[in-house]
Amino acid sequence: MDLQGSFHVYDTTLRDGAQQEGLNLSVQDKLAIARQLDELGVGYIEGGWPGANPRDTEFFRRAGTELDLRHARLAAFGATRRAGVPAADDPLVAALRDSGASVVTLVAKSHDRHVELALRTTLEENLAMVRDTVEHLRAGGQTVFLDAEHFFDGYRDNRSYALEVLRTAAEAGAEVVALCDTNGGMLPGWVSEVVHDVIDTTGVRVGIHCHNDTGCAVANTLAAVDAGASHVQGTINGYGERTGNADLVAVVANLELKLDRQVLPSGLLGEATRIAHAVAEVTNVPPASRQPYVGTSAFAHKAGLHASAIKVDPNLYQHLDPVAVGNDMRLLVSDMAGRASIELKGRQLGFDLTDEKELVTRVTQRVKEMEARGFTFEAADASFELLLVEEVEGARPSYFEIESWRVITETKPGDEAISEATVKLHAGGARIVVTGEGNGPVNALDHALREAIGQAYPEVAKFELIDYKVRILDQGHGTDAITRVLIETSDGASSWVTVGVGHNVIEASWGALVDGVTFGLRRHQV
Repeated sequence: MDLQGSFHVYDTTLRDGAQQEGLNLSVQDKLAIARQLDELGVGYIEGGWPGANPRDTEFFRRAGTELDLRHARLAAFGATRRAGVPAADDPLVAALRDSGASVVTLVAKSHDRHVELALRTTLEENLAMVRDTVEHLRAGGQTVFLDAEHFFDGYRDNRSYALEVLRTAAEAGAEVVALCDTNGGMLPGWVSEVVHDVIDTTGVRVGIHCHNDTGCAVANTLAAVDAGASHVQGTINGYGERTGNADLVAVVANLELKLDRQVLPSGLLGEATRIAHAVAEVTNVPPASRQPYVGTSAFAHKAGLHASAIKVDPNLYQHLDPVAVGNDMRLLVSDMAGRASIELKGRQLGFDLTDEKELVTRVTQRVKEMEARGFTFEAADASFELLLVEEVEGARPSYFEIESWRVITETKPGDEAISEATVKLHAGGARIVVTGEGNGPVNALDHALREAIGQAYPEVAKFELIDYKVRILDQGHGTDAITRVLIETSDGASSWVTVGVGHNVIEASWGALVDGVTFGLRRHQV
């Protein structure tokens, strides 16, 4: 099945997505993301604007030798020629021609006021700029798509001119004209109406490029497809300027899983969650837990009523099997949990609690009591597993015994503060005393604890604290408030989250640190 010919899935993460506030991609980052997008099976990857900035020019130079794309074609983005300059003589058009990309996506003005006020040229000259640039690039053997910028706003102000821009591009050889909701202000019904009119009036092949300023980017994209668009543009994880672009995974998942339209090579949608999270690691933008389909909370269930139903049939409270997008169902343990939640969570962790009514009741009550004191287990699976093991086996996993710990922070005028922690414990039949330094009290405690335990259990050398969150629970008490700390620890292959609660941040952190090391040792079957 020729998906690139019949339907285009076009990713613009590396160009439009990179305009997101706080997102800064190196050339190496862009190469890494392009490989991930290719594994998802998208048909086109827009690499950036060669000639407009050195980083994108370098990306296309390196892509020719460093990218071995199996599914995607690389697209270069750029503008039509400047007013009054032949396309062959425009240096930015030359950069597109020489980029090595087989596809060029040209952005062109389709809003008459933008032509006159932003380009400061005539409507006739803008049409000539579109026609000349498309023809020039097509003559060189490149496929050309046109992004009609501000199309929907331009259509409302001057329908005939907006449509003429599309006709001009198509007649010059543009394979697709993508209608851009550049300001992101459209709603699905409006998009559908315009796309129907464009196709009926011009007969051009229509694409859609939506921004999310109304929260409707995905819905608007689907409305355009329903009206006849056969080319969709978006970004992984919905990255983009302001509120972002259409989330390409959500668009594709809805098309394939809800509308029975295969738009990716068979089987690759099952990689969506892994790829979305892998790209988030490269961008250093934390994945949105509530992101549709691929978020960690997309198939998470907290209420006891839901858990009771899921025991009978998981689909009673899920719109589809999360495996379809490579995600997992998660049972959250919280003060809202009932017996069914505990049973199902226990089953996920390898404990069959079906006939353990008294045990389940005891665990449920303990969870509710601890959460009333400030603990949370829905985000700290590792701490819950330790609690469950303690109740099932009658004792908490014990690899060491803490004798005492303390931490001191010292500062001198003009110098940075230095923290020093001392940990005394018994492990492996010996009394161990270790002092560790760090750039803060928690960092110092972490170093001292892992160094001490590592003398008895070398596996601890693999453990690393990778995330740390603090929340003040009863802010009305000021500095006397209860503090909750969540710590994520990694062994290089996987990670786990533990929770600690105390009257101060150091006490709470200590509890989470001890749980993190204990869980890690248990996972490594020490």
